[in-house]
Amino acid sequence: MHMLMEMILLVVGFAMLIKGADIFVEGAAGIAAKFGIPQLVIGLTIVAMGTSAPEAAVSIAAACKGTADITIGNVVGSNTINILVILGITALIVAVAVQQSTVRYEIPFVVLVSIVLLAMGAMDGVIGRMDGGILWALFLVYFIYLFLMAKHGKEEEEAQADEPFWKLLVFVVFGIALIVIGADVSVDAASEIARVIGLSERFIGLTIVALGTSLPELCTSVVAATKGKADLAIGNIVGSNIFNILFVVGTTALIIPVPFNPAFIADSVVAIAAAVLLWICVLPKKKLTRPGGAVMLVGYAGYFAYLMMK
Repeated sequence: MHMLMEMILLVVGFAMLIKGADIFVEGAAGIAAKFGIPQLVIGLTIVAMGTSAPEAAVSIAAACKGTADITIGNVVGSNTINILVILGITALIVAVAVQQSTVRYEIPFVVLVSIVLLAMGAMDGVIGRMDGGILWALFLVYFIYLFLMAKHGKEEEEAQADEPFWKLLVFVVFGIALIVIGADVSVDAASEIARVIGLSERFIGLTIVALGTSLPELCTSVVAATKGKADLAIGNIVGSNIFNILFVVGTTALIIPVPFNPAFIADSVVAIAAAVLLWICVLPKKKLTRPGGAVMLVGYAGYFAYLMMK
């Protein structure tokens, strides 16, 4: 009876994720069209921050409780999964077009801030308050860039006058609420099922929980891509990775110094390599195609095998 209840909760959680992603994407795309804001900017801001809410909540709450040691693993692991697994799966379903600005500026910026995080942590084994201030300064620079992009960018779609702004805003808020709650319910149910079956806590942590916290990004990116809103899909992932490092780690470090375990050096290198791989895959045609998605999933399989051997 207990197992049946957990399976029902798992199905309910996934249903909430899928429906939430559908509503969220419609609301975000509608706001972009109504105000003439490029969808890429919406993807890099509202969508990216919304889907990164679980990572932000976990890390900042942990810092407030004095246990900030989970922050780096949470962020580095999530960023790796975002690129290799989520964009990999999305590209297998439908080819994802990538804007010129994303290839020239945003993806290289992901690589840059990932290297900055690694350098800060490897230097003295901790991300201190000064480091947090530097990350926040970069976060403000990033927002200035987005503001200028929104100001000078031109949206090709016509404004959707048939949907009032308040309704689109409700879509965004209600959609992200369904996504976050659905992810939480799904992870809890899947973890409990795994424990009943007899899988180890380590295996559950490396698979179900790690992938589970990235379910919002997965559902949002896949739904956006299949609806022909590729800018939201790629912006979601690129923006989430930038947000995770600059805002989540930066804010956590301002609250309490964040330990950087030497073991995270290898994981951070993998996260940087994942961003570089994405850059290489989209450079030739400004598009992430199925072969590129397959390469990313194979890359994550190799990384997962490495984790299992540790």
